[in-house]
Amino acid sequence: MRTKKIIGLVVALSLILTTSMAFAAWKGWRGSGGWGMGSQYNRMYNPATVETISGTVESVDKITPMKGMNYGVHLVLKTDKETISVHLGPGWYIERLDTKIEKGDKIEVKGSRVTFAGKPAIIAAEVKKGGSVLILRDSAGIPVWAGWRR
Repeated sequence: MRTKKIIGLVVALSLILTTSMAFAAWKGWRGSGGWGMGSQYNRMYNPATVETISGTVESVDKITPMKGMNYGVHLVLKTDKETISVHLGPGWYIERLDTKIEKGDKIEVKGSRVTFAGKPAIIAAEVKKGGSVLILRDSAGIPVWAGWRR
């Protein structure tokens, strides 16, 4: 009988240890891959520089905006006046949305104009494609993927 109790205890402790290790390895507990509210990247968003532009998507790419961040989805938008980089958000969020932005799409982007890597860029708050609207940030620039951390 005592042997069964010891085996049961060993099995229970093994399960607890395995579960704990799995949670510790899961990156979700370490924040949002550099895309969180207080990150250096998100502090670049400035509600005072918000503008709306429209044009045709020339490319959609994955980029890592800053060292230590997870990749994000970025597009190049050709407008009547310029060709500009548009940063949408973290790949883990953007890639799960129902509306997909693809090369050749005609879209309207509302976002904060910033200087990124020495060039003008837009950090998107909202993207309109046809009848769909992707809301990525609120009027203060808080990303929707920040969720409960507001």
